[in-house]
Amino acid sequence: MSVSLNRGEKPATSPLQDHVSRAVRRYLIDLGDCTGGELHALVLREVERPLFNEVMNHFEGNQTRAAAALGINRATLRKRLREFGLD
Repeated sequence: MSVSLNRGEKPATSPLQDHVSRAVRRYLIDLGDCTGGELHALVLREVERPLFNEVMNHFEGNQTRAAAALGINRATLRKRLREFGLD
């Protein structure tokens, strides 16, 4: 999905982006100055597992449809499901 913007115009955020922003902001406040330098990896780990779980539930376990929705191939989906203990 691409969005066309006029010069100086900010892109509109989605409800998901708003939720993620609030959660990250709250986490950073709770964390204070103790970031540890692994924030990017931490966020990806925390978001990926529930994402894959919910997509698999939505598609009633159909890996072909779930992989297509996620934009990855089935082998990658199966690998990630095993890593997350969702297989």
